[in-house]
Amino acid sequence: MNAAAAERFLAQNAALPTMPEVATKLIRSFDDDNISLGALAALIGKDSTLTAKVLRLANSARYSPSHKIEHLPDAAAALGMDTLRNLSLAASLCSTFPVVAGLDRSRFWRHSLATATYANMISRQLQLDADTAYLAGLMLRTGELLMAMQQPQEVAEAETHTARPGSRFEVEQARFDCTHADVTAALAARWHFPDTLVEAFRHAGAPLAAKPFNRMGAVLHLAEVLADAVEHHEGPTEALKLVEPELVEHLHLDLAWLEEKIVAAGDVGCEVEALLH
Repeated sequence: MNAAAAERFLAQNAALPTMPEVATKLIRSFDDDNISLGALAALIGKDSTLTAKVLRLANSARYSPSHKIEHLPDAAAALGMDTLRNLSLAASLCSTFPVVAGLDRSRFWRHSLATATYANMISRQLQLDADTAYLAGLMLRTGELLMAMQQPQEVAEAETHTARPGSRFEVEQARFDCTHADVTAALAARWHFPDTLVEAFRHAGAPLAAKPFNRMGAVLHLAEVLADAVEHHEGPTEALKLVEPELVEHLHLDLAWLEEKIVAAGDVGCEVEALLH
């Protein structure tokens, strides 16, 4: 990773986003084994815009409520702890970053939701922290938004060369001397994220080159490959075997199990419009 190359996208950025207070507290709740569903709902309820989005999501076809859900405690009960927190984090992050030229906002966040979901799946198989993996997957490409705020034409042009799953890392490295994951790492450090997450972002671009090997970074890399494959209507686990066979082997991934989970999950980015509006 070229830290200086990544930092320049933060240093020159007057409109650098700040992590919302509710999102910061949601992330801290990962380490609180005693937090209750009611306490989590109360925290989310402090943000009226976020509350409205959570209620809209809870009433969506994806979660198939048996009756209209009008109050946050009922939404919390219907969604459960993990889904409530993950959707709330997604909604917070989507609203934190501005619309930028060169990237389709809906497509971008749909891809990020997919990356988050697949990172969660892989981490469960590897017995890593699934909630942390979801947050990391959701944030992985946010560095690209900062890059596009600085160099919109260059980022848009780079995106035209990312048809092969996982190729965004290589294309950006060649053009910018850093990847979106590197810029995300710099932002995560600025936001005082745990060092484990910052390191995972730093090693997501080329996980097999990392010394020592970073398992969460590898998870993030593979999750983005999966999200790319699904976006381009390719077989996701086939793409993993084709693009990252050594990494799949290194992690001893059970691709048959992963394929089942991906199929069962269906359209994992379908909430994107509710999150953005």
